[in-house]
Amino acid sequence: MSDKQKAHAPASPRRPMFVETMTFLAGVPFFVAVGIVYGFLSGWEPVGTTCLILLGGLFGMAGGYLYITAKRIDARPEDDPEGEIHQRAGEYGEFSPHSWWPLVCGISVTLMFGGVPIGWWLVGIGAVIGLIGITGQLFENYRGQHAH
Repeated sequence: MSDKQKAHAPASPRRPMFVETMTFLAGVPFFVAVGIVYGFLSGWEPVGTTCLILLGGLFGMAGGYLYITAKRIDARPEDDPEGEIHQRAGEYGEFSPHSWWPLVCGISVTLMFGGVPIGWWLVGIGAVIGLIGITGQLFENYRGQHAH
């Protein structure tokens, strides 16, 4: 193998999705420990203690899912520490340029969440605006400048 081929040969990558898996699994002992310490310091206040310990369980479920998924897939270019940008080149999908519909959807969600403490009538207004925003985003590529 020539020096040029060695330079472009993929390095032995770690297992697929190693960084993502370890990010979540590292949260398990942290949040469980914080939950236990919080429990001792607060006199075992039930809501905060339970939430922190369950947060550790949530991180464990996400990390376990990523671990199981990593065993079933091949190594990705981003798993290679010596990887280069061109290895991930290709089609990413279609994105609508200059779309205002995500802003409309965000405003509707804000109104709906704000309507819970303010008044249920605001949830209805947010739902109507949300339907308009979702419909607009769904059909924006069928009309106008960016029509297919």
